[in-house]
Amino acid sequence: MKEIVKSEILKIIGRDFVLEKPKDKNLAHYATPLAFSLAKELKRSPMAIAQEFADKFKDNDLFEVSAVNGYLNFKLKGEFLDSCASKALQDGENFASSKPKDKSLLIEYISANPTGPLHIGHVRGAVYGDTLARIGRYIGYDIQTEYYINDAGNQIDLLGTSISLWARENLLGQSVEYPEKYYRGDYIEDIAKAALEKFGKEIFTDESKNLDLAEFGKDIVLDIIKKDLSDANIFIKNWASERSYYDKLEATIAKLERSNQMYKKDGATYIASTKLGDDNDRVVVRDDGRPTYLAGDIVYHNDKFERGYDEFLNIWGADHHGYIARLKAAINFLGYDENRLEILLMQMVSLLKDGKPYKMSKRAGNAILMSDITAEIGADALRFIFISKANTSSLEFDVDELKKEDSSNPIFYINYAHARINQVFGKAQKSVTDVIDASLDLLDDSGKNLLFEALTLNEILEDAYSQRALQKLPDYLKSLCANFHKFYNENRVIGSQNEDVLLKLFAVVALSIRTALTLMGITAKERM
Repeated sequence: MKEIVKSEILKIIGRDFVLEKPKDKNLAHYATPLAFSLAKELKRSPMAIAQEFADKFKDNDLFEVSAVNGYLNFKLKGEFLDSCASKALQDGENFASSKPKDKSLLIEYISANPTGPLHIGHVRGAVYGDTLARIGRYIGYDIQTEYYINDAGNQIDLLGTSISLWARENLLGQSVEYPEKYYRGDYIEDIAKAALEKFGKEIFTDESKNLDLAEFGKDIVLDIIKKDLSDANIFIKNWASERSYYDKLEATIAKLERSNQMYKKDGATYIASTKLGDDNDRVVVRDDGRPTYLAGDIVYHNDKFERGYDEFLNIWGADHHGYIARLKAAINFLGYDENRLEILLMQMVSLLKDGKPYKMSKRAGNAILMSDITAEIGADALRFIFISKANTSSLEFDVDELKKEDSSNPIFYINYAHARINQVFGKAQKSVTDVIDASLDLLDDSGKNLLFEALTLNEILEDAYSQRALQKLPDYLKSLCANFHKFYNENRVIGSQNEDVLLKLFAVVALSIRTALTLMGITAKERM
């Protein structure tokens, strides 16, 4: 809708302009401050310029135009809104979508070590990445998602050791000494018992078998992770193994060395990352020949760029801030444009229960599990709350608030609006097909403003995606549903003279709610 309006305005104005949405829809649905930017060039007042432009829009079919205090205001006509509404209802599956864009993006997110179930620190990035991908695809981008499995290195060795020690102590009755850091929780017990059944006791008593035990445990943990994600309606297409890239390490390091931005010191190989903003140069290969964690990431990102995507996005936790400069330096030294890689950091999440810090699960060992929160509040509330605030801000919420069945619970309030509309259609014993020919030009200003808001979903999606501001979508839904509930309470529908008109309006509102929730990975409720 906005693009149609912009195109029509451009034909008359003949120059680029910014189109804004005034807060007061009774004044205008769209406005442009163009006259202010032209005042100096034309040596005339913004008010005079705006009025001259307004005069050129007389008898326009799409909107009424007025010049107010230098702004050029556009109020959409009922006939145009009605036309947009009818098209939306006739092609509901594509409502608010956009034409395909010639741009591809690979989003890597979560990528938690496969040494234990996902905890609350992983959830924000998981929901954000999945929702961003859903929105991006819907508005025309070619998007793939990926999880990078860190299945090599000390953490995997420690997983095998943790399983072995638990089994020796609890299944074999041996006295063991645990290291300062080790993995704990019910899942370790489950893996140990499964390993005993599959391999026998020898898997725990022969230290040379620890890597086999770690591999066995890693695969079980990955199954747990995938189930936790699917329970939250999150499905990642590609699962990339760090270990699978080891055969590309030598060639990638040789490619990096050709940049002349590497050097040897005390037997170790460094990358000169300080040249591109890093605090220190970083070791890529240790003095004993073993690659560092950074080396694995360099090989992985070289492979990413070789796959030919236009852009790349990594979603990381806030604690990875210091890692960005060294990775981007390596990408640059490999000969790629490091600006094609965007990195978003997810700030911390704090959970409350009854106003007090949420207690960690005993079975988790030392963390609040994603599965615990999903079970506590449900996948819909989990997804909604985790994109309800900008990723640059910390997030705190009380799980009990999200169980309430009243207007204080935003997901309940939004679903209630959708269910209420279905209920009204049921009472009227009508379907959308029965009312699609009703003329929404008969709506009063409050009805037209509600219709306009329901039809602006595409603008919200485009802005949320391009600005990486996914909170715009839940904010939009809360506003739309608040305005719907207010309008509903002020207008009689069933048996009124404008019953079909109001039902058609409500159908568009329901379509917008349903579409937005679907893109958030949530199924709108038909009844409550």
